[in-house]
Amino acid sequence: MSALLDLLDVRAGRGDERFREEQMDDDVWLGPASGPEGKRSFGGQFMAQSLAAACRTVETMKSPTNMHLQFLRGGEAGDPVEYTVARVFDGRTAAARRVDARQDGRLLTTATVAFSTPLAGPEHGSRASLPGDPETLPQTGPAGPAPSMPLDEIDIRIDDAGAGDEFVRRLWWRVTVPLPDDPLLHTIVAAYVNDVYMIDPALQVHGHSMKGRTHRSGTTDSSIWFHRQVEADQWNLLESRSPAAARGRGVITASLVGADGAIAATLVQEGLIAEREQPPS
Repeated sequence: MSALLDLLDVRAGRGDERFREEQMDDDVWLGPASGPEGKRSFGGQFMAQSLAAACRTVETMKSPTNMHLQFLRGGEAGDPVEYTVARVFDGRTAAARRVDARQDGRLLTTATVAFSTPLAGPEHGSRASLPGDPETLPQTGPAGPAPSMPLDEIDIRIDDAGAGDEFVRRLWWRVTVPLPDDPLLHTIVAAYVNDVYMIDPALQVHGHSMKGRTHRSGTTDSSIWFHRQVEADQWNLLESRSPAAARGRGVITASLVGADGAIAATLVQEGLIAEREQPPS
């Protein structure tokens, strides 16, 4: 079985018996460990598994429209994650869920996910042409080490442009293993992949990078608005910029553009980009 698909396949269960009594009315799901042991969990794992857990509790006619997740503590990549889903709202055309992720009773992330049935209305958000052809680019992988990602199943090609305030990251990606014809799974895969080093452009504006480890860095908050269906096994372009940074934190805004030029999702992420403390001389 695909390592990526196995990672995103949350199962009903409970990882910590200490919370059983206070959570009897909630839905609890277990997300597989990403590995390797001793490493910090990849943020995209929490995004994707939280979304997958929330989707397990909503009728299939309602698809996710937006998701907001706060990273509170780092997780252990070698351990499974317990996701508690609270059914906040269920209406005729919309639904809302809250998802808390824990390991050993410690709250790691908390997320909200909104769902809706498709409604008729005006549409816009499409590119007449895409900036370049990913097939002509070398396979670069992510912008830094990613030991927990099954990179043999994800083709990532980065084509950065500009410098300073004009810096733009163009990250092309597609999944190379066969995917079922399940629109929801393609959306969950997108939530997983798009989180990889997304905060890096905030450092790139200043000539730094997360790979260089010149600053303390990491995602603190991530949001996605889903507009159109994602085709995870086709080329997708994540085009991101950093409009502002201050107080040791930076913000990234991004568009996820499909192979047909239509904007499939809008993303915003906040992350830590603080200077490392220098040891006393």
